[in-house]
Amino acid sequence: MVAATSNGRTRGGREWVPTFIATLDQSRCIGCGRCYKTCPRDVFELVEREQDDDDEDTAKVMSIADALDCIGCTACANACPKGCLTHAALPSAE
Repeated sequence: MVAATSNGRTRGGREWVPTFIATLDQSRCIGCGRCYKTCPRDVFELVEREQDDDDEDTAKVMSIADALDCIGCTACANACPKGCLTHAALPSAE
């Protein structure tokens, strides 16, 4: 089953196509948590960054915990200072 494109309208009546979380580039993530704090859903979680065996320091980065809970508002991408997040519209059911 192919998901249909989800269209909506703004309060002013303009058509709006939400774009949903697609990827999070952990290599660019600094673990600031801004995406987590601005997300109105439980889409993200903080996890330990995979480190080399030589490195004893543990760094935290964000991860996508539940992409299906994304509402397509893109607040997370707007808040991210490193541009780690990509979004995409649902494919059309043609």
